[in-house]
Amino acid sequence: MEVTIDKNSGYCFGVEYAIQMAEEEMEHDRVLYCLGDIVHNSMEVQRLYDKGLRVIDREQMQELRDCKLLIRAHGEPPSTYQLALRNNIELIDASCPVVLKLQNRVKHAFDQMETQRGQIVIYGQRGHAEVIGLAGQTADKAIVVTTEEDLDKIDFTRPVTLFSQTTKSTKGFYRMKELIEARIKAANPEGKTVEFDANDSICRQVSNREPQLQKFAQEHDVVIFVSGKKSSNGKALFSVCKAENERSYFVENESEIEADWFGAGDKVGICGATSTPMWLMQRVAAHIEGLPLLETT
Repeated sequence: MEVTIDKNSGYCFGVEYAIQMAEEEMEHDRVLYCLGDIVHNSMEVQRLYDKGLRVIDREQMQELRDCKLLIRAHGEPPSTYQLALRNNIELIDASCPVVLKLQNRVKHAFDQMETQRGQIVIYGQRGHAEVIGLAGQTADKAIVVTTEEDLDKIDFTRPVTLFSQTTKSTKGFYRMKELIEARIKAANPEGKTVEFDANDSICRQVSNREPQLQKFAQEHDVVIFVSGKKSSNGKALFSVCKAENERSYFVENESEIEADWFGAGDKVGICGATSTPMWLMQRVAAHIEGLPLLETT
């Protein structure tokens, strides 16, 4: 049995940058607070906890004073920065540049839409940290859509500007775009023109992994996809693997691996989400290589 780790998997630039900033800060300070999990991977969160990173939620931030707080790659709404100023909290801002650029685009589009009675629509996961930050640029007036049913919240007789959470699937975004176009046409049967501006704001470092993973899944008999269960990106990328290879399995760590997934002579591929550390994929690979099946083949 041959075990290979996908060289294209692992942290995206934004996550890698945030973790690097956290580790650098903790070299000088024993405790660094972080607003939400720095990455959607429980094992990496635990590793950083052992170094002094303390994850808090928005309610707990209200009580913080005179300390340092890391803003993770997902970005934050304006209200977070205002609270930090009031409570004398020093922010270590590790917001991903791609997310910051998108926040600025959303804010600019919102200001324009306000003059036209228009609507900002965000294709993303409601409650996701990045989406909270994006919606915050619109004073939380943005309409967040995840499923086709969510489109009922939109007034299709008024202008619509569509954006996407950076980690959503490209296929899902363009499907949502088509559905909105069809709804606008149906809602305006007399040919009234309604402005619709669709912005593919998916991170290319994320979207480029889809075709890479398709090829990787096709080249292996068994695919082990390693990701935290809370990772939106992980769910999307695993579905790409599963569509190409039925023998694809989603695991959070090596303890979830079952020996009967593998057979003698199988080519096994290990891959993961943009929130999956390379050290964890290496550990999963080592575990698979140590299975009794391998010792007898």
